[in-house]
Amino acid sequence: MAGKLLIAPSYEPIEGPLVFLAGPIQGAARWQDKAIPYLQNCVPDINIASPRRDDASYNKGEFSVELYAEQVDWETFYLRKAAENGVILFWLAKEVQHNISRAYAQTTRFELAEWKIRHERDFVKLALGIEEGFTGAKYIRRRFAQDCPSLTICKTLEETCDEAIGLLILK
Repeated sequence: MAGKLLIAPSYEPIEGPLVFLAGPIQGAARWQDKAIPYLQNCVPDINIASPRRDDASYNKGEFSVELYAEQVDWETFYLRKAAENGVILFWLAKEVQHNISRAYAQTTRFELAEWKIRHERDFVKLALGIEEGFTGAKYIRRRFAQDCPSLTICKTLEETCDEAIGLLILK
């Protein structure tokens, strides 16, 4: 059975575990385009949720109030699904295009803190990778070392995907 690829804003029922691809979109390279085939090649029946839409205007932050609410609701729904049965994969990609009107990775940083706490409290499975050049990496590494010492912080996207796969297998 082939797994499903869920791209925002599409909702579909899934069977089995889910990997949610969490990380920067606006100002970041299209890292999800590398993670998806890597995960699918390693585990063909894997379900993957990617918040990166195909709509280029959205990925640049050009969206209405309604579209914004739709996106946040979709992400919340599938983050919770991955927390219940699967892994939340955080890839903290470095900034490649600066937007002076927005702090880089502002949503990702909030989500990472939220899911760090849920990892500690509820044992939610997290795979975390930080690309060289991601601003604030030193602080994030320190806080995870203090509070989540058994969580591996990966250095490449491929290592992060492998970590997520390993966490799925350990179910």
